[in-house]
Amino acid sequence: LIADRREGFSVCGWILVSLSCLLVLITFPVSIWACIKVIREYERAVVFRLGQILSKKAKGPGLILILPCTDTFIKVDLRTVACNIPPQEILTKDAVPTQVDGVMYYRIHSAVSAIANVTDVHSATSLLAQTTLRNVLGTQSLAQLLAGREEIAHSIQATLDSATEQWGIKVARVEIKDVRIPVAMQRAMAAEAEAAREARAKIVAAEGEMNASKALKQASTVLTESPAGLQLRYLQTLTTLAAENNSTIVFPLPINMLESLGQKNRGG
Repeated sequence: LIADRREGFSVCGWILVSLSCLLVLITFPVSIWACIKVIREYERAVVFRLGQILSKKAKGPGLILILPCTDTFIKVDLRTVACNIPPQEILTKDAVPTQVDGVMYYRIHSAVSAIANVTDVHSATSLLAQTTLRNVLGTQSLAQLLAGREEIAHSIQATLDSATEQWGIKVARVEIKDVRIPVAMQRAMAAEAEAAREARAKIVAAEGEMNASKALKQASTVLTESPAGLQLRYLQTLTTLAAENNSTIVFPLPINMLESLGQKNRGG
């Protein structure tokens, strides 16, 4: 890595540094205002002296001292960055075209590596996130993509984190925001889901009919053994019908009563 390579200054370099220090001393205290820089709490400064990184560790926060003419510095923001991953055209494992977009949260943990090892760390991280999203989702089926978003997001995060380590980037989180599928596929999936729901409803209705028939069989057995229970059931039915303010009530007579009346008529 470029950030790990440390070389000393040449003789000319040391001469220029000495002249710069002498200039600061001659023009002191006016020159001190050009030498002192303020670095915020969430920033770090990577200082270059004659084109070489002055230290393996970035400076800051607080006040830092640089030499005029020989030193330059670049500020690096260490706060978490939210990066939108644009919608990507993806062909899933089961040959279904989809559009998937997401969001990635990352931060710079090594300012020196972010400056020395990559030209534009934010652009490089965004492009890598797009290609990683396509590569990972291309190995998943549509059902896995819809049901396993969290596991897929963790896989993408781990891949990005290992790839951006040398850039000084720490990927904190990756989330899949939206999965868009063709309208024809949406209709087919809706029809399939509706058919599955209807099949389950028929199964539930059949099970209910079976349980009801079993309960009716048990009730008929109990009523057959107890004629008085049958009479009570008739009275309960009559009470229920009368509560509904019906003008006409059809009340069945017990069969045994009809048989007794028939016997009396024949006897008479």
